[in-house]
Amino acid sequence: MTQQQKLKPDYLFETSWEICNKVGGIYTVVSTKAPGIQKMLEDNYILIGPDVWKETDKNPDFIEDRYIYRSWREHAEAQGLRIRIGRWNIESNPIVFLVDFTPYFQIKDKIFANFWETYQLDSISGQWDYVEPALFGYAAGKVIESFYEFNLTSHDRIVAHFHEWMTGTGVLYLRDRVPQVGCIFTTHATAIGRAVAGNNLPLYGEYINYQADGLARRFDIVSKFSLERAAAQSSDAFTTVSDITAVECSRFLSRQPDVVTPNGFDDSFVPAPAEFENRRGMARHKIMQVTRALFNADLPDDSLLVVNSGRYEFRNKGIDLFIDALASLNNNKKSDKTIIGFITVPANHSGPSEALLARLNDPDFNSPTSGEYLTHGLFDQ
Repeated sequence: MTQQQKLKPDYLFETSWEICNKVGGIYTVVSTKAPGIQKMLEDNYILIGPDVWKETDKNPDFIEDRYIYRSWREHAEAQGLRIRIGRWNIESNPIVFLVDFTPYFQIKDKIFANFWETYQLDSISGQWDYVEPALFGYAAGKVIESFYEFNLTSHDRIVAHFHEWMTGTGVLYLRDRVPQVGCIFTTHATAIGRAVAGNNLPLYGEYINYQADGLARRFDIVSKFSLERAAAQSSDAFTTVSDITAVECSRFLSRQPDVVTPNGFDDSFVPAPAEFENRRGMARHKIMQVTRALFNADLPDDSLLVVNSGRYEFRNKGIDLFIDALASLNNNKKSDKTIIGFITVPANHSGPSEALLARLNDPDFNSPTSGEYLTHGLFDQ
């Protein structure tokens, strides 16, 4: 092993849209690897996530501590940065900076214009599902810059690790403004790969027939693709999570990943057997309570509950297969067991159904509902 490989950073910043914000698998990957990194770096390992809970409920993942880096936080606030500092409510309680990126909405055109001039980042067609994370990445970059200038020196070895295109502007900002910070960019799956597979087209056997820019225009993901490619090409180290995704990256992003870090998670987040059974029982009771209220029917206690969850990608997350499998079970006359399927996927909604909430407290099993299957009021059904 070379001396260069033995070096470790004095500070490591890790940025993801899923820090203290449970959306998908990256939350599990990062939260379960955090204890191992903390053994090496202790509180010099700092995670950065979006402050997206500030106007809703109290974030169950975040424990605010206004004494951590208090002097710097006050300095950063005077600079116009809006940060909450605390710890992630997981096993090892690492330090977290939650960043409010909303103040940058009013100057987003100027920010994106600068990125265009420097990196040819094409943000012009980006909708809000692009604008919000892109501004978060930008804000995270500014936070790291401010922390470096206030707390560190040029002798400190600093690494900033960014996950997925949603944080790619952080790479671009630091590369331009604080190049002494080493930037790692990790993609878990390319935007184009997701779009191709999600539109039921062959992916892995057809790389040679696909042209990246044309696909981005076809699937209306030009801005996301442009940011992902710019971040991959501008980072000091580019990584992905599997050999097959590495091939996807080299084809679509025009850069071969430097390292493949196989995706996975530590199983420490799974409760001990006794606690697991207790939580399972509580969850089953709650699910049956909600289901009986939804259908206004007294369902058998031994009903089989089958729950599907994941990000809102109908084909890529297998929701289509799940529905087809349930249809097959409906047509199977060999079993009399009641099977209840649930699709628990976050989507744009107006909250729980008022009728359902009323029936939770006062069910009437003599008047079952007909044709109801939604627990929440969905927009854009």
